[in-house]
Amino acid sequence: MTEIKKVAVIGSGVMGSGIAAHVANAGIPVLLLDIVPKGANNRNALAEGAIQKMLKTKPAPFMHPRVAKLVTPGNIEDDLAKLADVDWICEAIIENVELKRDLYAKLEQNRKKGSIVTSNTSTIPLDLLTQGLPDSFAADFAVTHFFNPPRYMRLFELVKGPKTRADAIAALRKFGDEKLGKEVVDCKDRPGFIANRIGIYWSTVATALAYDMDLTVEEADSIIGKPTGIPKTGIFGLADLTGIDLGPYVVGSMLKTLPASDPLPQFYKADHPLNALMQKMIKDGYTGRKGKGGFYRNKGKEALDLKTGEYRPKLRANLDSVKAARKGLRALVEFDDKGGKYAWGVLSRVLSYAADLVPEIVDDIAAVDVAMKTGYAWKYGPYEQIDQLGTAWFAEKLKAAGMPVPKMVQVANGRPFYKEENGKAYRLTPSGEYAEIVVAEGAWMLADIKRGKQPILSNKGASLWDVGDGVACLELHTKMNAVDADIIAMVKEAAKIDKKGFKALIIGGDYDNFSVGANVGIALFQANIAMWPAIEQGIAEGQDAYMKLKYAPFPVVAAVAGMALGGGCELALHSDAIQAHAESYMGLVEVGVGVIPGWGGCKELITRAITNKRRPGGPMPALAQVFEAISTAKVATSAMEARDMLILRDGDGITMNRRRLLADAKAKALKLVENYAAPKPVEINLPGPSAKAAMSLAVEGFAQQGKATKHDVVVSSALANVVSGGNTDITEVVTEKKLLELERENFMSLIKTNATLDRIEHMLTKGRPLRN
Repeated sequence: MTEIKKVAVIGSGVMGSGIAAHVANAGIPVLLLDIVPKGANNRNALAEGAIQKMLKTKPAPFMHPRVAKLVTPGNIEDDLAKLADVDWICEAIIENVELKRDLYAKLEQNRKKGSIVTSNTSTIPLDLLTQGLPDSFAADFAVTHFFNPPRYMRLFELVKGPKTRADAIAALRKFGDEKLGKEVVDCKDRPGFIANRIGIYWSTVATALAYDMDLTVEEADSIIGKPTGIPKTGIFGLADLTGIDLGPYVVGSMLKTLPASDPLPQFYKADHPLNALMQKMIKDGYTGRKGKGGFYRNKGKEALDLKTGEYRPKLRANLDSVKAARKGLRALVEFDDKGGKYAWGVLSRVLSYAADLVPEIVDDIAAVDVAMKTGYAWKYGPYEQIDQLGTAWFAEKLKAAGMPVPKMVQVANGRPFYKEENGKAYRLTPSGEYAEIVVAEGAWMLADIKRGKQPILSNKGASLWDVGDGVACLELHTKMNAVDADIIAMVKEAAKIDKKGFKALIIGGDYDNFSVGANVGIALFQANIAMWPAIEQGIAEGQDAYMKLKYAPFPVVAAVAGMALGGGCELALHSDAIQAHAESYMGLVEVGVGVIPGWGGCKELITRAITNKRRPGGPMPALAQVFEAISTAKVATSAMEARDMLILRDGDGITMNRRRLLADAKAKALKLVENYAAPKPVEINLPGPSAKAAMSLAVEGFAQQGKATKHDVVVSSALANVVSGGNTDITEVVTEKKLLELERENFMSLIKTNATLDRIEHMLTKGRPLRN
């Protein structure tokens, strides 16, 4: 099987450059080539310009600025000879079949034998792309369809041709999974493959029906949003995000390639008023967020009236059907208001469409659901949604509406598309039989382990599970995994799991976030009735639990994914090692609610900074870095950045594929079991008052410039007292116990201030920090 050690991307547009950046994120050298601009002095101007633009783009295509060095710019006139040592060439030029074939002919003359060539096309059938090219080229050719932006969207559609060699597909699948962190879905060579085939129909139906049924853009987005498991942007907000000018293009492309009998050309009306409105918007520069605005403008404060074409102040959608949706999807579509009718109008068509496309576009219904969840960020795939409605109910509802029952719903015949039996998961096949859903080796989720089993221990906040080979897993399960007393209690239980015969512990689960921090609502309630001893006891309990975990007689590995903030970050910091998903966002953010880290977060960053063998000079530069990170609530926007902040250390690992995180954490824990010895207590020397004075002086300067508020100064002063070591000097030893005492004392001094309580209340009610 071809091993992909070097990649080339042809085309440095938004998609091509984004693909190159993500290959670099994986630590793989990549050559980025484009045409030579007419009259350009710099023949590599397009590729070089794309790299520089990506370094400034938010959200960032690169996980760290330094990985940009892995991308080498060039051009297709001078640098094709460099393809001789490239293992995979990914073409990402404009959707023109003649231009692509011309390029492939040039690639064939320069590439090394056995290298893989793919196209990022989403609209041109594979067999058209290889016409006129030798069989040797067709054997190495496939389609690898990324979704925009390539770093963040997890779907990777893989399409082979009749002549594509099996080991080339295997190499792409392995690389996409393990190196790029993608959900690799094998698709048939059909227009739009899976996600765009359904997604384009969905967006066309949802926008047109909103106009036809007289919904405002706000009302439509409130329905085709959270109630239907769609990202909070909603359908019109999504159009603004992806670009309104993209809509007519992708619909037009699909109309050219789909048969006239397909529901998309059957539904689409070229003379629909919404199409004329969108063409005017595009002409006037209202192409969405990248333009002057879209269906929303002025930072979302104004919305477009679909009937008049004029902007007006954004209105709050107030549909009773949205409230009914809290009881489930069926409650939404059965609700008798225009929101419920709209939801049924969209879902009846889109879910029917998806249920009629298997086995045309793919044989596996689970592949359809994965594609929509990872390519369009749906919370549930179409077959999962039909199961929520009930296949029998859905069939009857369609019949009552005079609509045909789709093929796979007929195959289900009242049975669910998915089921669990005897600890195994099954999916319905087109033949009407159930097939087991087999999890790839090393790509399991905790749900796969938990199925049909009972936890070792459990309470309302967390559970302990046996994940095999003598390893236990601590799973948090509060809302957003916010740390509360139940979690602290279970951490203490986890710290003695060896007494039950286990030799290692991992901390993690399947949720989007590792933990967003402490449950500050409890602290606010206690503070409002002056329960100061209870608050201090809670801080002491958390410190004690985390220290027990740190010094447990067995290795502990935190499997971090999503957000690990505040108390959640502190939990990870007290583990022997962290195995972080590449898209982990970690930091100590307590100053946002007017306090400082109190469960050992300050202690851990201070001791790591001081004992860091690579730290420059004396203690002040290292302490200044810690002080800045905590006082500004700095959050790493990738696992790579977390390493810069010393949240991740040299022995910690980064996993690209979220599905492989727990398995990688378990493997790391088992490796640490060999000759394991608990860490030795850390003792350091800190400068004390002189360091505090320097930090406080810096904050006063920011305050004078208007960059720090009055309470920022108060909070930063408390933090400086901890980071400096308090009343000490560089000749005295400072223990972890002393640092924890400083954290607790300064936390308590802040929680008793009205300004801090105002910050906590504002965060709970408004969802953002108060600048007071």
